[in-house]
Amino acid sequence: MDSVKESLDVLFTKLEKFLRTETVIGEPIKVGETTLIPIVSVMFGCGTGSGTGDNKGIKGEGGGLGTGARISPNAILVIKNDEVQMLPVKSSGNLSKLIEMVPEIVSKIKVEKNNKEEAKKENREDSKEEK
Repeated sequence: MDSVKESLDVLFTKLEKFLRTETVIGEPIKVGETTLIPIVSVMFGCGTGSGTGDNKGIKGEGGGLGTGARISPNAILVIKNDEVQMLPVKSSGNLSKLIEMVPEIVSKIKVEKNNKEEAKKENREDSKEEK
């Protein structure tokens, strides 16, 4: 059991240096003239427990290990034209603003997709005419 304890001590010492709560800036999402950048918190934790016993000739051992992780959205950075807005997700008013933006974002995605498809189609037609 001592070797398990020593191994876990080393593991947690190294994990403590590596793992912590961090704010992470996500990949920018470009939609038309608007850029959305998600900002999230990433948390990771570990715990362990062990036990030994010698109670009236009965020997016992035990051990356990648990880990957990959480990724939670904090805000979205919205860049549109020359304006920059930070919309915290936890504020219900800002969540409403984000929801209101969804139709505009979806329509821009559709327009961009159609433009790309038309450009591909025109390129194919131009290639056929050149032959």
